[in-house]
Amino acid sequence: PKARGWKKLMAYVGPGFLVAIAYMDPGNFESDLQAGAQFKYELLWVLLLATVSGALIQSLAANLGVVTEKHLAQHCRLEYPPKVNLVLWFLAEIAIVASDIPEVIGTAYALNMLFGLQLWIGVVLTGLSTLLFLALQQYGIRKLEIFISILVFTIASCFFVEMFNARPSPVELMKGLFIPRLSGNGAAGIAISLFGAMVMPHNLFLHSALVLTRSTPPTMEGIRDGCRYNLIECCFALLVSFAINLAVVAVSGAVCSDSQLSVADADRCSNLDLNRASFLLKHVLGSWSGVLFGIALLASGQSSTITGTFAGQYVMQGFLELRFEQWIRNLLTRCVAIVPSLVVALLGGSSGAGQLIIISSMILSFELPFALIPLLKFTSNPGKMGPHVNHRKVTILTWVIGSSIILVNLFYLASNFIKWLQRSRLRRLHIALLGIAGFLALLAYALLAAYLALRKDNEGTYRLSSSVEEEQDGFVDKESVVAN
Repeated sequence: PKARGWKKLMAYVGPGFLVAIAYMDPGNFESDLQAGAQFKYELLWVLLLATVSGALIQSLAANLGVVTEKHLAQHCRLEYPPKVNLVLWFLAEIAIVASDIPEVIGTAYALNMLFGLQLWIGVVLTGLSTLLFLALQQYGIRKLEIFISILVFTIASCFFVEMFNARPSPVELMKGLFIPRLSGNGAAGIAISLFGAMVMPHNLFLHSALVLTRSTPPTMEGIRDGCRYNLIECCFALLVSFAINLAVVAVSGAVCSDSQLSVADADRCSNLDLNRASFLLKHVLGSWSGVLFGIALLASGQSSTITGTFAGQYVMQGFLELRFEQWIRNLLTRCVAIVPSLVVALLGGSSGAGQLIIISSMILSFELPFALIPLLKFTSNPGKMGPHVNHRKVTILTWVIGSSIILVNLFYLASNFIKWLQRSRLRRLHIALLGIAGFLALLAYALLAAYLALRKDNEGTYRLSSSVEEEQDGFVDKESVVAN
């Protein structure tokens, strides 16, 4: 408790980096590759905005756990009526499955690169990756994380070297980072998938729970230090993930826009996905590019499985007060994610599987408000956060971000649904029925978001509210804190 500087920071290192693993999963790589191949550096500003927003939002999730000793799902169970809780739990489960789909497909791609297995066979075999995950976990979760992180950062290093060799224009990179543009067909969809792949709703539940693994001293100073050091660790971890994602977009954009690109490589760039991306590294790794990319992709998918498993456990325990063994939770989520992945792999092949990854990332973006709005409400409530409540400027900024996400999602859903109806060859009666159903779904989306935003919070959970005397003495008995 009395330590300061690096020694104390290292005590808090862990949750932010485990959360940041989800920012470097196959879904992120797929979105990055397509963004670079189709629009060069034009969508880098989305990546920057998503990372900054992610750091701010994740820090609020960490603060909620540190200050109240309860994670986001537990707060939702205490605050909302049972029916609303059930809806929020269902949406959170869908988000976890949507985040697991890229991991399933990414693992299948990796098995195809390493062993030449057909994509659908690789999808089926991903169910066995749960057993591999359990086998490695017996050596300790930290050792497993370090092992997988080494493989992930190996491929990241290769992209950095390739980015140096590709020599992307610094001026174009700066323009892409700081000049917002959405030119070209499909740019909005890729932008939404980039944002959804970076700021994931289940990560908010996860981060608010992971910080509870650290024994933050239950004093004003201890809580303040916990919030500060978690913020530093989170920002640094997401800065690393941003650099990696930036390198992937830059390499994809530089290679695919090269005027001397071969016909075969140009064909790959026109429909670039994870299964075709290893050629981007051939100038660095030669014939080993596919093997190393496959190993790192396999590691990326499995490391993301860790975050999905933990998030699913916390969500189920928080909303429903149910607990499962991690292997059961992991197996259930993976089985649900395998079904759509297998269908798409059989019918659409590699191209269809790549599109499914983009769609799953968009689903995450659409569902983000239903985790983000409760987080903003709870962390802006003095009854829950006490003196650690969000500053007014932070409150305004985060609500602007949340409102923008909701409006963009509604506009994108409505406009694309109308275009689809206009292009469809269905009968007028069927189009009318689908139009009514779509309108009602959008209305329900907006009403639920409005309910969460406008409803007045009732539960006060600030854990030191009745322990002022003990705070001033610098010590609080653990049992009294629990009782309060």
